[in-house]
Amino acid sequence: MRAKITYFVTAAVLVVYFVLAGSRGVMLLKQGTALTAVFGAAVLILPVIGVWFLWKNTRFVTRANQLAAELDAEGGLPVDELVRTPGGRIDRDSADAVFDRRRAETEDSPDDWRCWFRLAVAYHDARDTPRARRAMQRAIALHDGKPVPG
Repeated sequence: MRAKITYFVTAAVLVVYFVLAGSRGVMLLKQGTALTAVFGAAVLILPVIGVWFLWKNTRFVTRANQLAAELDAEGGLPVDELVRTPGGRIDRDSADAVFDRRRAETEDSPDDWRCWFRLAVAYHDARDTPRARRAMQRAIALHDGKPVPG
């Protein structure tokens, strides 16, 4: 729950920033000179990129949560079997062992979104966020019957 609150607070702060930056861009455009028009257009591009980025990430998180709920209803969510340090961090060797099992499972069933979901969790536990995101994107695409990203 804490992660959701943090996400929504961060998103709200970003939206406020986008509005403020957008209003400054419009003000620069209204000045009417060539230089302020160029700066105004440049300032307006930042909120557009930011809104696109926020939208894509929100959609990704929403879809991943839907898959998690569906997998939970099936009883297929991965069990937390990781060894942790006294400080609560995941032991690297434990994460690697679980990852190897998940990778083998995914290689045996490459068209099963459930395997890709569990592999994404294993990547995340191994602190490999880029690969975790790609594996989750693949799970989402397989679930939706869309073309699988390369």
